Amino acid sequence: MKKYIFKRVLISIFTMLAITLVLFILLQLMPGSPFNDEKLTATQKAALNAKYGLDQPLIVQYAKYVFNMFKGDFGVSYNISKNTPISQLIQSRLPISIAIGGMAVALGAIVGLFLGIVAALKHNTFWDTFCTIISVLGVSVPSYVFALGLSYTFGFKLSWLPMLYTQNSPIASSVMPSIALSLFTLASVARFTRTEMMEVLGSDYMLLAESKGVYGGPLIVRHALRNSLIPIVTVLAPLIVDLMTGSLVVEKIFSIPGVGSLLVTAIQSNDYSVVIALSFIYSAMYIGIMLAVDILYGIIDPRIRLAKEGTN
Repeated sequence: MKKYIFKRVLISIFTMLAITLVLFILLQLMPGSPFNDEKLTATQKAALNAKYGLDQPLIVQYAKYVFNMFKGDFGVSYNISKNTPISQLIQSRLPISIAIGGMAVALGAIVGLFLGIVAALKHNTFWDTFCTIISVLGVSVPSYVFALGLSYTFGFKLSWLPMLYTQNSPIASSVMPSIALSLFTLASVARFTRTEMMEVLGSDYMLLAESKGVYGGPLIVRHALRNSLIPIVTVLAPLIVDLMTGSLVVEKIFSIPGVGSLLVTAIQSNDYSVVIALSFIYSAMYIGIMLAVDILYGIIDPRIRLAKEGTN
């Protein structure tokens, strides 16, 4: 198992290095400049490039870029908040997006698993139809539509929850956006769980377990659900990153000061250093999640680990 994890970690590190190279190249190819103010003279622009090290050879810029980025130093903002460390800009926003996204992932995964299991166990009954309808609605209707409906009903009409995000009440402010963001995850997990559970429940493996006297909850959890988890984990992994890095539209509806709005502002103002920093963080989170999923594969089904170790 240690050898398996070590190889996965090495692959992840090399992937991150490749991503930093691509990000750096894209940074150089982007049109325009962070210093597009027409009031600046050529001499002033040259001074600014020298100040931020943009006049150095590309190989030197890249070496510093990689070294500083892996230390957590993403440089400073050029336009959004001049000379403010980017880590400081992100530090106040990323936890909010992660908290709301984490709540959405937990809610979507738990409820989706429950609905998928119920639909599989109650196949061709009212409960199966009910769960299927919820899944179709969750996949078909955009999250911002649910967000608007929740805001109007529970925020405006009933006044149960704050319509806009407020730092004074972060938990209550996170309920509606988390529910809105969780519905697509809920629907996706429910559909995959239902499909995989039905396939596993009809397999010879389950008949063998029943013949050994395994019934009820242990049969469903230890045998049916465990053998259905790999496809579910696979579809859940990218959704986790999407939710935890924020949804721009939902953030706008609830005025959430997350990283999604920061990214759009950075793009509009040509603040390339902020754009690249957020892209790097997104990539790092995605690779981290996929690494965790890869390790989970080996835990859930040791045959996968042994197969990969045998081919390497």
